[in-house]
Formats: sequence, C-alpha cells, structure tokens
Amino acid sequence: MPFINVKQLAGRTEEQKAEIARELTEAYARITGVKPENIWVAIEELPRENWAIGGTTIAERDRRAQG
Repeated sequence: MPFINVKQLAGRTEEQKAEIARELTEAYARITGVKPENIWVAIEELPRENWAIGGTTIAERDRRAQG
C-alpha cells in the first residue's frame, strides 16, 4: 500500500486537510493505477517553533517580520 506523508505547519482547517488527502489520493491513483482504497495519507502538523529554515524557526521569522 502506498503511504503519502504530508508535513506542514499547523493551522489548516479540517476541511482543507480532507481536501488535501482527497486530492493526493486521486492524483496518485490516476498516475499509478493503484486503487484509492489502498492509498494511505497522513497529515502531520508541526507548530511554528518546531520548524526551521536556515537555522531559524518559523516562529522567530514571524516575530522578526512583525517588528
């Protein structure tokens, strides 16, 4: 079974996450021919202080941008 793991910053709605799972499943099924019921999707949400780019957390970048 294919397993798609999405890591993203927290803050998306339940509806958005459902749409992400649906769209990824449909695309994978269309491209590979795998039945949708055999495709697993996990969405992991990380807080802004747990994600860094270039050694700086997103939370810190947010604080800098605000002023």
